[in-house]
Amino acid sequence: MHRKEPQVTICRISTASVFALIAGASSAAAQDTAFNRLASFPVPANTPDGGDASREMSSEIIDATADGMTLVYTDSPLGALGIIDITDPSAPQPGGIIDLDGEPTSVAVVGGIANVAVNTSESYTEPSGYIASINIADRSEADRCDLGGQPDSVAKAPDGSFLAIAIENERDEDLGDGRTGQMPAGALAIVDLTGEGLLNCDTLQMVDLTGLAEVSPEDPEPEFVDINTEGEIVVSLQENNHIVVVSAEGEVLSHFSAGAVTLENVDTEEEGALRFTETLEDVVREPDAVKWIDDTHFATANEGDMDGGSRGWTVFSQDGEVIYDSGMSFEHAVIAAGHYPEERSGNKGVEPESIETATFGDTPMVFVGAERSSIVGVYDITDPATPALAQLLPSGIGPEGFVAIPDRNLLVVANEVDLGPDGGVRSHVMIFEYGQGTPAYPMLTSEGLEENGAPVGWGAISGMAAGNDGTIYAVNDSFYAMQPTIFVIDPSESPARITDAIRITRNGAPAQKLDLEGIALDNDGGFWLASEGRTDRLVPHAIYRVDGNGEIIEEIGLPEALMDNEIRFGFEGITVADGRLYLAIQREWQDDPENHVKIVSMDIETGDFLVAHYPKSPAETGWVGLSEITHYDGHLYFIERDNQIGNAAQIKKITRAPLDPAMFVPVGEEPQVLAVEDVRDLMPDLLQLNGYIQDKVEGLAILGDGTAWLSTDNDGVDDHSGETLFFSIGQIAN
Repeated sequence: MHRKEPQVTICRISTASVFALIAGASSAAAQDTAFNRLASFPVPANTPDGGDASREMSSEIIDATADGMTLVYTDSPLGALGIIDITDPSAPQPGGIIDLDGEPTSVAVVGGIANVAVNTSESYTEPSGYIASINIADRSEADRCDLGGQPDSVAKAPDGSFLAIAIENERDEDLGDGRTGQMPAGALAIVDLTGEGLLNCDTLQMVDLTGLAEVSPEDPEPEFVDINTEGEIVVSLQENNHIVVVSAEGEVLSHFSAGAVTLENVDTEEEGALRFTETLEDVVREPDAVKWIDDTHFATANEGDMDGGSRGWTVFSQDGEVIYDSGMSFEHAVIAAGHYPEERSGNKGVEPESIETATFGDTPMVFVGAERSSIVGVYDITDPATPALAQLLPSGIGPEGFVAIPDRNLLVVANEVDLGPDGGVRSHVMIFEYGQGTPAYPMLTSEGLEENGAPVGWGAISGMAAGNDGTIYAVNDSFYAMQPTIFVIDPSESPARITDAIRITRNGAPAQKLDLEGIALDNDGGFWLASEGRTDRLVPHAIYRVDGNGEIIEEIGLPEALMDNEIRFGFEGITVADGRLYLAIQREWQDDPENHVKIVSMDIETGDFLVAHYPKSPAETGWVGLSEITHYDGHLYFIERDNQIGNAAQIKKITRAPLDPAMFVPVGEEPQVLAVEDVRDLMPDLLQLNGYIQDKVEGLAILGDGTAWLSTDNDGVDDHSGETLFFSIGQIAN
């Protein structure tokens, strides 16, 4: 047994180095194999007949049967195990649930037996729990061992001979300033399995982990465990920033601090802007998940808890030497893909929490799940000292558990967040296949574009316009209230690339009180911008003209006759045709008939306003509104959508109406109704990556040759997977 002093890694990664790593995602396009999403399984599909599918559910830790045909996941809110049949992985089928008397925290499947750890604690000071062997075929409980405490992670030996269980006995974060040092202490449990994968409770032993860490030696709080082929167990003590390696017999072989890093080009402020300019000194790693890469190296996901979280992942040797640390390179790759969670800047950034290791073909790989960014990094770890980022995979919200099934070329990700009770997306299990082809994601990236030595962050794309040279211009909405921006996009590459970021300013400072939802070219080197507005927050419904550098040179408010009937749902797009601006209002204002919304027209020369009505589809659930307008070839094109997501979505489409100026009348007169026709149902397009249908398809740009491009708004990765779809549907039909 030995220990090492805390290690501080100085991570001063040049921009060139960062983008060399990020370029792995693009270089994968030159390869003939890649991971792409094959299917998404909504957890509510496992609701029993007559059950309440609206209640909260969650897929957390997940494993597979030995043949790789059945998935088993823990569902803490339901107090159950969920079963998914993936005989056909492209069409996963519900297998129902197995009710448990307690909260499942982890599961390890050996053969056809699911060994599930269950928390039954009455309080933090009286923790309790058990581990049970469940026969997956007949759903019966075959055996149960009392653990005497609150279990967290469970791992199985590669040969299926025994289990290791982290008995965390977690602290009450509302006591003692949320610090460790709260009794009773946790421990490591080891228990043998029979040849059938059943528990042999007579062999259960507890390994004392107290007295090892410097932070709170009396309260180790073991978090995650894994076992290598030699039967050695690695245990992360997250809050203690410590790692322990234990033999199958329960002997502590080594233990050491997980150390600290210094991070540069970090966003540390949650102020509605993406500014990666700060340095964080000596950030402790505080690893969560840990997985063996081989018998002498393991990888950690450094989520952090009490004092740190280094926003990346690390490769250690089993005696504590740091073989590799990602520093800021993983987070910077996530930033370029548009998945950076700005609301976590002051805390732990992308929060790498989950990790998996496996060999696909001849390539050993590490998969790193970023909890708050809802993205998975895929690394080639042929050389543990120089991992290469190969891809970034889009996940559901909050990737929590992985299971790799190399024999079937499958990677499965369980995503824990369920926003169903609040009307949002449900928890999903997502299945990725490794095979011939190129990465389908990301579809838009800022890779290669830097600002202050870091990638340019982006997100919440809310409106688009076509340039005259095949370029596309896009704006972000008020999620980034302190950094309104015009993004210049080259769609000719794959993925499409953001080549410039024009910051919108007022008197040279970042413009405030904007909620940009539309953009159009002004044919003089500048742009027209539409701000949706929220008068209850003193954000006006307004039109802005900016020059080519983004400086506001003109502000135009709405006439009183319009404002007298406004509600918060204002402009959702702007376009220019024949000397006039045309703007779409999202939903009915106070003076509009049901299912009719205003299209506003303004003469650029005189400033006169005219209006017409757009007849929108009625909503079966929620509401239906407009989210874009653009002019092309004598027509006004619109995006019409409902505000539903996933299986609840019904209306996402492109429509158009002939542009007839005579249809527009002065404000105050009875608007005429435009002759609207459907152009394209976008629902199939929104499923092209085999995810779920997103709520906000908001950007439409039609190039000079009629090629139409669309984009979705990822809400700044706030209660959202962060996934941005940016795609072409080819030429708009005449």
